[in-house]
Amino acid sequence: MTIRVLIADDQMMVREGFSVLLNAMPDIEVVGEAVNGREAVDRVRELTPDVVLMDIRMPELNGIEATREIVAANSTAKVLVLTTFDLDEYVYQALRAGASGFLLKDASARQLADGVRVVASGEALLAPSVTKRLITEFSKLSESPRAMHSAHQAYGDLTERETEVLVLIAQGLSNAEIAEQLVVAESTIKTHVSRILVKLGLRDRTQAAVFAYETRLVTPG
Repeated sequence: MTIRVLIADDQMMVREGFSVLLNAMPDIEVVGEAVNGREAVDRVRELTPDVVLMDIRMPELNGIEATREIVAANSTAKVLVLTTFDLDEYVYQALRAGASGFLLKDASARQLADGVRVVASGEALLAPSVTKRLITEFSKLSESPRAMHSAHQAYGDLTERETEVLVLIAQGLSNAEIAEQLVVAESTIKTHVSRILVKLGLRDRTQAAVFAYETRLVTPG
């Protein structure tokens, strides 16, 4: 199936460049563009893309708020955040808002296409080294005794195996890698992941990783 992509960026050259790169892929089609966050939200509703490439710093409505509105509307679109540098507080906020991952704007054509495919398949685009640094660096911004207490209560509802799987998700492992490490079928891991997301009220694996770091279930090693 063809992956339908919407590109939201206030720079015309970025939109056009990404459109050319992605439309050259046999399995990807750029179905629309947006010049700001408000237009991105409207275009997602109109075009129902599979993936939104979302710039963070845009006029009228920034990428963080646009992501939050898209997620709140229960859209099936996955948001892939675009940024100029990896250790960016705004990227972290976008991940917390429901983005499924992020890409640097200087990504190669292959990295861009692969990122779109990964997110479209329902996986999170978690580059373990970068994402771990990002989450660790900025997770302290959201700490509060009440939030931490509630979070600890929440993951207390997970089984021992679900907690183990959550830790491995936060470390950036794929379902296949987790299955290999725990010596179980990949389908079993998919079931665990689904239950974790439901129990914690999270959208996807990226939010699960953010949750694990924020609650200190996982700490940087």
